Amino acid sequence: MKCRMCGGKAEVHLRSHNISLCREDFVRFFHRRLLRTVNRFGMFGLRDRILVAVSGGKDSLGLLHALKKLGYNVEGYHLHLGIDGYSDRSLEKVEKFAQREGLEVKVERAQEVLGYTIAEASQRLHRPTCSICGTVKRYLFNRAALDYDVLATGHNLDDEAATLLGNILHWQEGYLGRQGPVLDEDEGFSKKVKPLSFNSEYETAAYAFLEGIDYVLEECPYAQGATSIFYKGILNRIEEEMPGTKIRFLDGFYSFRAEHIRPAEVPLRPCSRCGYPTTGEICNFCKLKAKLLSV
Repeated sequence: MKCRMCGGKAEVHLRSHNISLCREDFVRFFHRRLLRTVNRFGMFGLRDRILVAVSGGKDSLGLLHALKKLGYNVEGYHLHLGIDGYSDRSLEKVEKFAQREGLEVKVERAQEVLGYTIAEASQRLHRPTCSICGTVKRYLFNRAALDYDVLATGHNLDDEAATLLGNILHWQEGYLGRQGPVLDEDEGFSKKVKPLSFNSEYETAAYAFLEGIDYVLEECPYAQGATSIFYKGILNRIEEEMPGTKIRFLDGFYSFRAEHIRPAEVPLRPCSRCGYPTTGEICNFCKLKAKLLSV
């Protein structure tokens, strides 16, 4: 198998694009797709201060690595969730990566802010772990990004296509209105972006491997049985038969959304306890902390 670009030995075959590429040309291809997404949606520029939320997985570490190589002003942020074993292994990968890259990565522990680990909070309140994790992540990510122009996450093509499929199947009009590669800053929030929206999970894995990025291979133990994984499986089966389906599905929606869907405007006001922008008097994070104290 020969590289489409240089004729050398190919190391990566991309069925969705019907091309095979050598190591060097694949890395360039990966960077071009990332940059095309950044420029198409006006995500950020070279002067912007970008905070990348890194979990320790291939997508977020690959994104931070790529943005640094491309000359952007980036730092990382890692949230230690206190999930037995998994969180410690994730933090270890993040710290080794930061040392290798010479990058600043800020680390925050959910337990120090919430008073409990995610698992402990779930047990005390008898609520799904992922629900509590989502509330904590949104709050702390937004708070960490306040001193930056942009908050970037490592959501890839597979993530976004699976989310879109779920929102359409359940006709979640509110979520469809807000799903996109860019969530512009509301008052009190930094802009949020997903630069890997058109880079597939296979591509991010290949990029991490070829660039020598050591990352956590295991999934979060609480992700088992998640509907997003089920939707990914369905899309993978379709992609196997019709390569390029995920890209066309997501790209078509983004084009349609830009013309026909307008996100609903939600008035925000400061949380009476912490000042965080919220729709009610008290934000969900403060409500969560109050419930934990009352149990």
